Amino acid sequence: MKCHFFILISFLFTLNAASAQQASVEKVYKAKITTTFGDMIIKLHNDTPLHRDNFIKNVENGWYDGTLFHRVVQFFMVQGGDPNSIDATREQNLGVDRCKKIPAEIRPHYFHKKGALAAARLPDGSNPDRLSSGCQFFLVQGYKHNDAQLASMETETYKFSDIAKAYYKTIGGAPHLDTQYTIFGEVIEGLEIIDLICAMPAGEHSKSRPNTDIMMKVEMIED
Repeated sequence: MKCHFFILISFLFTLNAASAQQASVEKVYKAKITTTFGDMIIKLHNDTPLHRDNFIKNVENGWYDGTLFHRVVQFFMVQGGDPNSIDATREQNLGVDRCKKIPAEIRPHYFHKKGALAAARLPDGSNPDRLSSGCQFFLVQGYKHNDAQLASMETETYKFSDIAKAYYKTIGGAPHLDTQYTIFGEVIEGLEIIDLICAMPAGEHSKSRPNTDIMMKVEMIED
């Protein structure tokens, strides 16, 4: 009888431990951005919950569908998410940020490697708290850097980690942006789509708006 009781207690302990372990595993949130050139799969970071949840809400409400990548700077980034870009005329001024603002969630362990998903924001002069746009975001393209270039960007208070250096030297990115913007996700599939969008000719009507509109559709996906 005691033996059976011990087996039951052991089984319950194992069951509870397994349940606790399962509960401790964070849910992975992914989104698919569909463009003319194909799809990008985005993984959102759970330790930037304000930005993560805001992005998910925007996606589920369909607010990004039909918006444009309205600002493209080759070897730097592509920016989109402006609700005014839906059905925008060629002469229309885009990128003016009238969306609600989100408190910064700048995490030092995230850096602007190629494919980083970051929130757009107004410059420090008018936005000293570095509040993020509640709608506009950018995806980093950047370019590869060497050790000397990276060393010139370091300061007494900020040094690139060995992992960041490896990414910046082999895959590329925009290291000069580190610690200045909230990075809340990254492209895990379809990095080449960023290159294709960045290669689009621009300047016909606006300095950085592609001459041919590149629209997006965004949806949350499950594994």
